[in-house]
Amino acid sequence: MNEKTLVVLAAGMGSRYGGLKQIDPVGPGGESLLDYSVHDALAAGFGRVVFVIRRDIEQEFREKIGARYSGRAPVDYVFQETGDLPSPFVCPDHRSKPWGTAHAVWCSRHTVATPFAVINADDFYGAKAYRQVADFLDTTTKATSPATFALVGYRLDKTLSDHGTVARGICEVDSAGFLQQVEELTQIGRKNDASIACGDRVLDGAAPVSMNLWGFTPDVFPLFEESLGRFLQTNLGHEKAEHYIPSAVAETIGAGRATVQVLPTDSDWFGVTYREDKPRVVESIARLVSRGDYPTKL
Repeated sequence: MNEKTLVVLAAGMGSRYGGLKQIDPVGPGGESLLDYSVHDALAAGFGRVVFVIRRDIEQEFREKIGARYSGRAPVDYVFQETGDLPSPFVCPDHRSKPWGTAHAVWCSRHTVATPFAVINADDFYGAKAYRQVADFLDTTTKATSPATFALVGYRLDKTLSDHGTVARGICEVDSAGFLQQVEELTQIGRKNDASIACGDRVLDGAAPVSMNLWGFTPDVFPLFEESLGRFLQTNLGHEKAEHYIPSAVAETIGAGRATVQVLPTDSDWFGVTYREDKPRVVESIARLVSRGDYPTKL
């Protein structure tokens, strides 16, 4: 079995939610969604955790999150800094917003040297999903041509919010189960007739979507660096432009330099896109605890 690392993207503040939702308690023992993610990942065989954060939240994050895992697994921190760019690009002085999730992954290039999973800090993915990506990484070598990666695909209808629209990456998958492209859509929600739509476009509730649970090897770092360079050529001066993982992955697939196996899952997913989502998340965690999936206190 390969040694595996969990890379947690935790640099965002969650502006719609209204706070640092990565450390918001939702479990009966004061656990955050992130605590459950790390618990499930360690149980699935991941042996190390790397948090990608901003420097200005470092102290609070170390005290309230990182300290929880002392003695359970090695923990490292990577800082997503706007000035960390591939040569010859130099960050404009006025830029304060992070460069997106693909950049966040690339920022971990000096710290991660094993097969790894990438997750959002503020999503609950479910124990089964971690086992699926762990099994994939256990059979994947570091050097393949083309590079071989994985994406856990959730059903669209299981990833919606009752309190507003959401953005989702709709996956196009071929007959062999490999990702062809991810279409990023915003303003997805249920209509009065319970159908799911984006504007006037009705969507298939069973369509697989990306919730940012990826399985990568270190082969991804030079590929993302090239993709980031192309992105910066046209977006360096755009203050709010961000480069996302699906876009970077789509480029590598289109160039024939990577394949991405989509791992369909029926695992539970829930998150706190809006503050009004929190009661449902607390209720969902309580249900999983009551049926014995998790202890009362992690």
